[in-house]
Amino acid sequence: MLSRFVCSWLFASAFAALALSSALAQEIEKLDFDDKFRQLEEILPTPNAARTASGAPAAGYWQQRADYVIDVEIDDNHQRLMGRETITYKNNSPDTLRYLWLQVENNALAPDSDGRLTATSGGPSSQMSVHQLRQMIARENFDGSVKIGKVTDAKGAVLKHTVVKTMMRIDLPQPLKPGATTKFSLDWSYNINISSVVRSRTGAEFFEADGNYIYEMAHWFPRMAAYTDVNGWQHKQFLGAGEFTLEFGTYEVRITVPGDHIVAATGVLQNQDEVLTAEQKQRFATARNAKQPVLIVTPAEARENEKIRASDKKTWYFKAERVRDFAFASSRKFAWDAIGHDVMGKNVMCMSFFPNEGEPLWSRYSTKAIVHTLDVYSRFTFGYPYPTSISVNGPVGGMEYPMICFNGPRPEKDGTYSKRTKYGLISVIIHEVGHNYFPMIINSDERQWTWMDEGLNTFVQFIAEQEWEPGYPSRRGEPFKIVDYMKSKNQVPIMTNSDSLLNFGSNAYAKPATALNILRETILGRELFDFAFREYARRWMFKRPEPADLFRTMEDASGIDLDWFWRGWFYSTDHCDIALRGVAVFEPDELNPESSKALSKAERAARPETLSEKRNRNQPKFSDRDAKVLDFYNRYDPLDVTPDERRNFDKMMAKMKPEDLALLKSRRLFYRIDLENIGGLVMPVILELEYVDGQKEEIRIPAEIWRKSPLAVSKLIATTKEVKAIVLDPHLETADTDLSNNHWPPRAKKSRFKIFKEGKARRGSNPMRKAEQENSR
Repeated sequence: MLSRFVCSWLFASAFAALALSSALAQEIEKLDFDDKFRQLEEILPTPNAARTASGAPAAGYWQQRADYVIDVEIDDNHQRLMGRETITYKNNSPDTLRYLWLQVENNALAPDSDGRLTATSGGPSSQMSVHQLRQMIARENFDGSVKIGKVTDAKGAVLKHTVVKTMMRIDLPQPLKPGATTKFSLDWSYNINISSVVRSRTGAEFFEADGNYIYEMAHWFPRMAAYTDVNGWQHKQFLGAGEFTLEFGTYEVRITVPGDHIVAATGVLQNQDEVLTAEQKQRFATARNAKQPVLIVTPAEARENEKIRASDKKTWYFKAERVRDFAFASSRKFAWDAIGHDVMGKNVMCMSFFPNEGEPLWSRYSTKAIVHTLDVYSRFTFGYPYPTSISVNGPVGGMEYPMICFNGPRPEKDGTYSKRTKYGLISVIIHEVGHNYFPMIINSDERQWTWMDEGLNTFVQFIAEQEWEPGYPSRRGEPFKIVDYMKSKNQVPIMTNSDSLLNFGSNAYAKPATALNILRETILGRELFDFAFREYARRWMFKRPEPADLFRTMEDASGIDLDWFWRGWFYSTDHCDIALRGVAVFEPDELNPESSKALSKAERAARPETLSEKRNRNQPKFSDRDAKVLDFYNRYDPLDVTPDERRNFDKMMAKMKPEDLALLKSRRLFYRIDLENIGGLVMPVILELEYVDGQKEEIRIPAEIWRKSPLAVSKLIATTKEVKAIVLDPHLETADTDLSNNHWPPRAKKSRFKIFKEGKARRGSNPMRKAEQENSR
């Protein structure tokens, strides 16, 4: 409905009344006012000598160092691992340490571990597969806990130690003062779990057809727990969900395996001459400057190797510098390809290790996915600093370590694969290789904050996926893909400890990744966001950031106050549901009695005749019998212009400035758009106006429109053209959970029903196989 308002003093009075009404409404509701834009100082830790208010490391920042020399052997006959290590630990903190804590995560595989005992179930089921039953019984009986042997100091004296579940304390004979270094050694061993039976981030895969194993070894040695300026010793027990918090150092690792095994590991192989054939060394040298990946061990050679059982052993010696962890894989089943790739001027050997069961999928995509990942992540953070990057196919579905990751997808036995398998492989490799940046270099506390590595990594993964090929089917990142979770009750704030998350994938991966995508695309824009995000990465590479460091750096480098964003997306479970509740249309009344009253007459004439008026029109009236009852008012029309009204208008116009007169005659329309925040999450308001002439205009309003009233606001928009329709969030960029209230005029909510139950395509269907079957006929 088109309404008019009076200009000049009447115009001012009307808006003063509107302001008074608004103020009164705020006064009434002030006790319930929730300031979504209050600053985070009440939540974030106070800046100190280690961490600045800008989010950067301060002059007094410190972190510990742990260097390792390890000798380890795999018993391929009994699936057992035995090792000895020497740790050199430097105390860079300002504190004197009387004891040290080590992580012994494989104790989580003990039958009585906290992780197993506290695992919950949805209740008994009426059905259970044989495999599920086998897994449950095996987990009850399997003991994969670590057996600690001697713990001695540098002189061979025995050190007292105490194992506390998945942690171990070593009592020092002399306090370790600031700046001092200590060295100690220990022996250990444990049984390696078979991953298909006892799931873990480490384990072995058995191939019944040829009797061989693939070993993927992670958290396989006692490692120094982190001692930090934030927590002191970070020795939260390993329950299975919260991952690892570690110190940087240098690793020298000698891995003894059967003589026919191929080993992939963190770091650089130091003894090629002892473990590789002359042909393998030549192929490796060729690969460094090749245009396409070169097979160091071909699938055919790997297939022949499966048939051999070497009686000798080989020791593969690797060295890695400035890493926080070390992982390796070993098998006689491995094929191996490699290519040297230039990453910002540094030649990086990108390599994949896989059995024939992974072909042809792995040789086609794995190493190329590594290359692509390093290019994209380096552009958004910093140049990849390590000399190698490795992807291994084995029993662990997707897990990351410095320079090496374990990935699971394989094709069918006939070599065909589904679309889901293809993109699942590419995506998991991008994701796991991307973890080299978060948290292997930007060393966040995974045991406490899963989202700081998984969420940030999933965000950059989404960018890398979209740069792989047009229309890449990313699972996470787009705002519209998170709406079901955002409006569900099965959630806790992102800022929740890793082991307390209700929906791990949505909370730690999808929601923070989506939030960052929205921050980049809608709130900051790509230029500001990319600069700030790169600044965060460069500030904290090879250091240990906390959530506050990310939040503060993004604001510091972008110049935008984002406390409302962190509060809403990371500290609450609010969701975005902004409703377009109504639109009122006004035009200024220039007070010309001729045009104004003529318009009013036209509106009166255009009013539909009511049913009563229609039926009463021909009814006999008293005035028909006695005309004397008619007087002046029966001839009077209040919409007729009087001489006095003309004179007053002429006087007013004579006093008006030319610019005000031009404004009055511009014939602008004013649209008051009423918005309601149903979901509680304040977000920018994006409006698409479609005009009667078919043209469209986009209006983008920052989230600060909600600063004085987070529940409902009105926005006045002036146009020179008549608006036909308005759409809220037209590009689906705010994760709005209900689009049915985003239109003016309102649209009927569409739904569908099925006349009969239809069959659904099998999950992970394989059109490639069907096509090959058709072609072979």
